[in-house]
Amino acid sequence: MNTYDGERFRTVAFRGVPPAVEKVLLTSVPPQPGPGSPPMRIVDGESVVHVDDLAISEGYRDDLRWRALVDLGGARSYVTVALRKNHRLLGTFAAYRREVRPFTEKQIALFQNFAAQAVTAMENARLITETREALEQQTATAEVLQVINSSPGDVAPVFDAILENAHRLCGIALGELELYEDGKVRAVAMRGVSGSFAELLRQPFVPPPGSPPARLLAGERIVQITDVSELARERPDDPRAQTGAQYGLRTALFVPLCKDETLLGYITGYRREVRLFSEKEIALLENFAAQAVIAMENARLLGELRQRTDEVGELNRDLEARVAEQVDELGRVGRLKYVFSRAAACRTDRLAG
Repeated sequence: MNTYDGERFRTVAFRGVPPAVEKVLLTSVPPQPGPGSPPMRIVDGESVVHVDDLAISEGYRDDLRWRALVDLGGARSYVTVALRKNHRLLGTFAAYRREVRPFTEKQIALFQNFAAQAVTAMENARLITETREALEQQTATAEVLQVINSSPGDVAPVFDAILENAHRLCGIALGELELYEDGKVRAVAMRGVSGSFAELLRQPFVPPPGSPPARLLAGERIVQITDVSELARERPDDPRAQTGAQYGLRTALFVPLCKDETLLGYITGYRREVRLFSEKEIALLENFAAQAVIAMENARLLGELRQRTDEVGELNRDLEARVAEQVDELGRVGRLKYVFSRAAACRTDRLAG
């Protein structure tokens, strides 16, 4: 049984295949189907491909996996049936014999029935998975919003909650949230990162031209690095890429935090294997990035409000002090007027007498 991702077929289940063939099927990088090969014929729209003898087929000459199937597995007569849902190719269901004995029409029809059952099972699994993922994502979003509401002005717990949920839902081994300030980036929250790599990420760093942060500054929606080890070989001047490769990092994703097209920072997720992030995972990380921006904006506004409140309080205290001084002054003036009036009255009495 093979699945198809739009470019390559990958073996996901087998029965009766010799261990040597299993190893090739599971460890080798699946090649793109060659022209005229059974997989390409399925991709091109055929529902069934029946090969009388794989040993003399075109695929045997051109494909390591086909050669392993023949040379190590003894495959000869072969049939493969497409797994399709609404004209979309999901994979193939295949079987072979160790002698040249073509399959009958009834047997092929039975394979097609099994293929239809496999499609039903795959569709059910897809729907259940999507429902579970949607619920997990909604729960994660609600958790982050709750942290934002419960800690106004404090972004640290929000960043920690975002990284925790992002790593759990997107298959991230380690990563960080970095801020961009004064032309430099620095990590303010990390998960799964330790030692010298953590210390390096905490230090303010000027992104060199062409580096992932510099590409985000240039306006790219996201930056995905297929293999950090390749990036390290291409950029010997980038200490972060070099250290990341030494830590065994492979695929990396950088998702920006933006406010009115201004880069505030980014979320980084690393995997220890070469496995690109899907569009769903990227969209989820973009949602977490938007929540981080909301938390940062709330903290900024609350900080400004507190500063304004302090300024108003200081003005009120100054005004109260001035009013108190004026009251004291009026009190002194009132007492002087009383003294003068009493003195004048006494003088008038003396003159009258």
